[in-house]
Amino acid sequence: MNRVKYWLMELRAPFFTASIIPILLGAAVAYYIFNTIDWGYFILTLIGGIFLHAGANVINDYFDHLTQNDELNKEFVRPFTGGSRIIQNQLMTPREVLIEGIVCLTIGSAIGLYLSFKLGWVILLLGIIGVFSAVFYVEPKVNLVGRGIGEFFIGLNFGVLMTFGAFYVQAGQFSWIPIIASLPVAILIAAVLYINEFQDTTADRAVGKNHLVVRLGKKRAISGYILMMLLTYLVVVVGVVTDSLPPITLVSLLTVPIALNAIKIAKQNYDDNQKLAPANASTIMVHLFTGLLLTVGFFIDRLI
Repeated sequence: MNRVKYWLMELRAPFFTASIIPILLGAAVAYYIFNTIDWGYFILTLIGGIFLHAGANVINDYFDHLTQNDELNKEFVRPFTGGSRIIQNQLMTPREVLIEGIVCLTIGSAIGLYLSFKLGWVILLLGIIGVFSAVFYVEPKVNLVGRGIGEFFIGLNFGVLMTFGAFYVQAGQFSWIPIIASLPVAILIAAVLYINEFQDTTADRAVGKNHLVVRLGKKRAISGYILMMLLTYLVVVVGVVTDSLPPITLVSLLTVPIALNAIKIAKQNYDDNQKLAPANASTIMVHLFTGLLLTVGFFIDRLI
């Protein structure tokens, strides 16, 4: 039972909201446009997305161990930064973690291949991009995050591609609406990653994980965080004004007070890892509730 417990801990399931939210949103947009949902395909999409996300979490822990990133990280703040610590706490061997990551990616890929067979090559293309990003995000040779483009790939995968993929599974056709609707979620999940990088900066710099916070330095990087948080709401407002999003999606602006509080904390404590932690938590909350409110907005607009 302990082995099962450790396998589950390694998955970091509380962060699965990053994949659940865009899939819910994509299905909601399809329902908004076509007034129907294929629940079988929706459940498969959700399970496949979660397994790919889990595989990314696990395989990244393995690669962060190979580079000694997590071993060097003494400034992490649980549960937001520093990985799962499963290898570092000797609860699983690196080989076991690698096997778990491969198993999760294989299950997610198998579901993706089935959906591709049923629904077409677009799903296959999205899946290939997702698996590539999962494996090579911190893989030492490619190291997407170390090249300063990790934040972009996180936003792309856990925002645009998952939302559009969930929409396409239901609709079987292209539309700009799910892409526009995905942008607030994409920006916010990138912001979650970005603010979490502050506590990991010392260890990341030491192993060549030169993400944007390392490149800019914490003091300058905080401006990037503020920009992302504010840009999220600007996208929603512009989407409604241009008739790209239904007016009811303005309900997502209810999370503005949480975002402003996170910005305030981040500006005051960007160089204090422990005091910054509430901003980490608030950014996750903003992503979760903004995504849910956008999803509910599309459903309600269709119903009324």
